[in-house]
Amino acid sequence: MLLCNIFDIMKELLIKYINEVVGFQILVHQLDTAIKGTLPLYLRDAYQWYEAEIESRQCLFAVVDHENYGGINQLGKHFNKVKEITKLPVIAVFDSLEAYNRKRLIEKKIAFVVPNKQLYIPEFIIDIREYNKAAKKKKGNLTPMAQQILILFILDKYNKLEIEKLPFKDLAGLLNTNPMSITRAVESLKNQELIEITGEKEKTIHFIDSKRDLWMTAKKHNIFINPVIKRVFIDELPENINLLKSNDIALTEYTDINPTHQEYFAIENSIFQALKRTNALINENNYDGKYCIEVWKYNPLIINKLLFETNQIVDPLSLLLCYKDTYDERVEMALEQIENKYLW
Repeated sequence: MLLCNIFDIMKELLIKYINEVVGFQILVHQLDTAIKGTLPLYLRDAYQWYEAEIESRQCLFAVVDHENYGGINQLGKHFNKVKEITKLPVIAVFDSLEAYNRKRLIEKKIAFVVPNKQLYIPEFIIDIREYNKAAKKKKGNLTPMAQQILILFILDKYNKLEIEKLPFKDLAGLLNTNPMSITRAVESLKNQELIEITGEKEKTIHFIDSKRDLWMTAKKHNIFINPVIKRVFIDELPENINLLKSNDIALTEYTDINPTHQEYFAIENSIFQALKRTNALINENNYDGKYCIEVWKYNPLIINKLLFETNQIVDPLSLLLCYKDTYDERVEMALEQIENKYLW
């Protein structure tokens, strides 16, 4: 039986079984290609890899071809190597397992699941419980994706996107991301007491305050993040890349602040890294250049595409947060204009 078919058959059983045995909620999807790409070829092809989130904690499922895998010792070596690379614990998934191999897996403390038959993940259960305790003690900041969802909801003045009606998988499609990223974002919003989760089979989110109050609450508790990771300078803009105006030149578009001589553009980090790998950034440096590129923690194009399609500027609230650690009276007056226009 093909491994993909094995997993398709076992997926629902796996989710139901773990939930019934240990009471944990679980989501499973195919491993992100960026993570899979970090694995050596011999590990990439030895198993069918899936990313899972159990009670907000990530792990990897490795579906084992029962007839062709290289034995328990090799399994342990492989999983240790994957954990070293990805920093994620690995759980083996078998469709069946002999008693003597179950005993050897337990002796070697290799986590495994045989749906509807046996589950052995003691260290992971302990890790989840410790994580949940820590999460309750400290709320922290919003994750980048959580902030993007919140800003998108606030700026969607007439709720044309109907974000609160979208199941998580549809929300992932809207934001061009994977379901796991949405789950983490939803947990972040829930942890900050900004949303409630509704629904049973297909879960949705419900924001608990008005758009204005959501903004003010997040601002008051200082849970927003600055979208900008770093700024670099280049002498030529890369070709065939959609760049949005940002920083002071965007502020000029939204307010009556005086124009600036420096041109700024925002780009999402993964696109920036791809450009670096292909040497597409001419004379990149940290000090000076014709153009300044702001590398963002989330994709500035998403909100722009969904709400400001004809606008080649980053969205006004993300722009405002780019200045969250700036203390300049002239800039602060301009930022107040943005708040007055888009929030009140």
